[in-house]
Amino acid sequence: RQGHPQLGEMGFFKYFFLLLAIAIGGGAAWISGKRVAMTDMPQMIALYNGMGGGAAGAIAAVELGGKEGHAGIALALAVLGGIIGSVSFSGSLIAFGKLQELIKKPVRFPNQHWLNLGLFIITLLLGLHIVSQGGEASGFVIVLFFLLALALGVSMTLPIGGADMPVVISLYNALTGLAVAFEGYVLSNAAMIIAGTVVGAAGTLLTQLMARAMNRPISNVLFSNFGGTGEAAGPTVSGGSLKPIEPSDAAVLMAYANKVIIVPGYGMAVAQAQHKVWELCQLLIARGVTVKFAIHPVAGRMPGHMNVLLAEAGVPYDIIYDLEEINSEFPSADAALVIGANDVVNPMARTNPESPIYGMPILNVDQAKNVLVIKRGKGTGFSGIENALFTLDNTRMLYGDGQEMAAQLIAMIKEQ
Repeated sequence: RQGHPQLGEMGFFKYFFLLLAIAIGGGAAWISGKRVAMTDMPQMIALYNGMGGGAAGAIAAVELGGKEGHAGIALALAVLGGIIGSVSFSGSLIAFGKLQELIKKPVRFPNQHWLNLGLFIITLLLGLHIVSQGGEASGFVIVLFFLLALALGVSMTLPIGGADMPVVISLYNALTGLAVAFEGYVLSNAAMIIAGTVVGAAGTLLTQLMARAMNRPISNVLFSNFGGTGEAAGPTVSGGSLKPIEPSDAAVLMAYANKVIIVPGYGMAVAQAQHKVWELCQLLIARGVTVKFAIHPVAGRMPGHMNVLLAEAGVPYDIIYDLEEINSEFPSADAALVIGANDVVNPMARTNPESPIYGMPILNVDQAKNVLVIKRGKGTGFSGIENALFTLDNTRMLYGDGQEMAAQLIAMIKEQ
């Protein structure tokens, strides 16, 4: 139009809309980040990770459907970035739905893995067709390509249970980084290539470490159908019973102990009890009790979930230990306090070859002289697997909200 700069040039209007988009997106992220509860942080991370994959997929769609004339390696990477970004986008949204409990149970049906394989092969063949056409493929083929890639992400993630979500989130984070790096090459954008490569490499390493912490290959996480949110399993293991304890008795046990090991889990996050738990620990430390925190790599609903909560409460890093560092100390602990953890302290992982988690490295809580478990109810954990720890002779149950129970323990210890 006469008197107006062309929008295709890097003129005033282009910079204006670019900055406006950054302001809107950054403002929305800042507001939502400030308002989201710590208990909802895993699903927020899954959602934002999905946005990254979606952005990479959108860039691929524009490049494949535009008139830029990409060919060769650039065109192939645009296709790969489109597949990976789309899978990460839709898969992350399903992970968000599971963590938010919008999807309460895994969706499984016969021959589901064959469906996933079929979707992958057809999507890949369409991608090869787009590359063979030298960027001149029809709009219908491109649209179908992206729809199938999105469907693949949904179909892959639906059967995976909630207990495996930390690994899934980490894996999709790695895929998002890889997709961004590919699209950075297509756009000749060095910043995208570097950032995407760093995210992809870090996410891949973290995924491998978490899968190793569960003693399961990534393929097993994706295709084994384990980790479902189950309600069918009963509250006790056959041959045992749950033995409650009064908060006053638990407080005396901890107050006069030499060493106490705290094992936090998702129940602590739900109750937002990290500040009260740290206050409890400070009371014990003031009485001369050695207090340490034991963190399992897959505790919670996202990578590093427990570390984030403890850091928020101001717990010193030097009393937080990972599985390999702390496991040898449980036999010398007078008490181990478990707050909302389940599968990561289940001794069936060592003793029952028929258990789905058999072989998974766990925190050796059962070897402590006394085990105190703060739990909201008598049901099973997120994976639906019964926990043999709860019925051991040295285990006592403190039923109630994590924050309220920690407050009661604080009050009782102050009276000692």
